[in-house]
Amino acid sequence: MQKLVSDINRQGWSVNPGFLDQEVAVRLMIECRQAWENGDFRKAGVGRGDQLTIREDIRRDQVMWLDDTTLSPEQLAYHAKLETLRIALNQHFYLGLFSFEGHFAIYPEGAFYKAHLDRHSGTKDRLVTVILYLNPDWQPGDGGELKLWTTPGEKDGPFELIEPRLGTLVCFLAGDYWHEVQPAHKTRMSITGWFRQR
Repeated sequence: MQKLVSDINRQGWSVNPGFLDQEVAVRLMIECRQAWENGDFRKAGVGRGDQLTIREDIRRDQVMWLDDTTLSPEQLAYHAKLETLRIALNQHFYLGLFSFEGHFAIYPEGAFYKAHLDRHSGTKDRLVTVILYLNPDWQPGDGGELKLWTTPGEKDGPFELIEPRLGTLVCFLAGDYWHEVQPAHKTRMSITGWFRQR
């Protein structure tokens, strides 16, 4: 947790392999895959509320939102780690983070998500993005990397290309860092979410 907080303080983003216990991460991957096979996912949209639209030219992932009232044991274990992170971020940066919202995300083969920010226009509730990857056998060439531009507010110039390996957590300031998901060459799974302020 110390490395993550130090990274956020120094550069506004952090990559953390092994953030979640391997066994718990594998069980989350199995849960995600089973929900996908059961047809519980829906096409992800762009925008929010009445402005939400399906734009397959922008993104082609599918999502299943997590429900705080029906969390599985594996989800509870992940939420416990996130709660420790939320408290640490509040203690160090006085962000006023009070809740987490998130969803399983699946990128079928060929799916992508073009460059975007995670804070909706005209809103300030999503402060910190957290993405946990659930891909146990990811290999170079499988695609689906996260391209994260490392200069706040800019979507050109220097960037990091982050491999979506099982148990790796990526964390960054939601309104500051442009990012995109490269086309996946096989099914790519994650839990994507946000720490929110009131």
